Amino acid sequence: MKKQEFRQDLHGESAAVGGPFLIQLLFKEPAAMPDKEKMIAVMERHTGRTECFCHDEKTAGLAAWDHIASFQDGQVPVQFLIMGCTRFEGEGFDEFLMSQMWECRQDRERIVQECSYQVVAADMLASALASRQRANLDADFLDALAELYPDCEAFYFQNCGKLLLAEDVRTHQIEGTDRFIRFGVNVRFFRIQDSEDMIIDTIGMSTLFLPDLQYHFHGINPNWVVNHARNLASYILAHDNPILDGETVDGVQNGQMSRNVQWKCHYEEALIQPAREVLDIHMGDNASGNR
Repeated sequence: MKKQEFRQDLHGESAAVGGPFLIQLLFKEPAAMPDKEKMIAVMERHTGRTECFCHDEKTAGLAAWDHIASFQDGQVPVQFLIMGCTRFEGEGFDEFLMSQMWECRQDRERIVQECSYQVVAADMLASALASRQRANLDADFLDALAELYPDCEAFYFQNCGKLLLAEDVRTHQIEGTDRFIRFGVNVRFFRIQDSEDMIIDTIGMSTLFLPDLQYHFHGINPNWVVNHARNLASYILAHDNPILDGETVDGVQNGQMSRNVQWKCHYEEALIQPAREVLDIHMGDNASGNR
């Protein structure tokens, strides 16, 4: 994809903090709704005790009884909704969004052109779970979807704008909450026009009520920063965000995280849309912009 110019736009929709984990399964041909018994069997293998409370061509609703959400009015099981197959015409897949589909950059245009059908799936009531529990449950749900729909060509994760080939989802060897970082968090990269400055940020952490990350910098290999962002996001999720405003984290030296380099952290408003609070990482001599 050729280089494109985009404008900062923080006046649109804000990130959906704690919102549903939304997945679009993309297909070349229409996909039938799996039968009720198969859905229950597959879901129970991945997510535990499952009740199917509705099932027809348009919608399947499943309750995960091993994952209880607590509210003021009582306790209910987390639910999953799987919608029936509908036409897909690339709605919402604009140039800005597609420019950040790094894991699928060789196939992203082909997928949008060749896939004419979609199945939309989402969790419901899961925002009441602890972040690690929800991250694991959503990843388990994704594994179940990959098994239920073997003809799926690609998965698109609406919360973070990440597009992945279905084969990459089916064959992953990741364990625990790092699965959510892999599929539910996108690390984006931008160059600032007419300067040497770059911005790397994450999107998707707010689904778990955790902060996204932001780096505004120059003079350092951006691939090192991408790796740092993934590692730090994983740490924040695993430890329920222990980082306070003004604290430091290990920086990067010769491509590796090192205690010899300390980068200061501050909570700020994001520089790049969508509007949201981020944990800004001040990279010392490589930092750009004013804090």
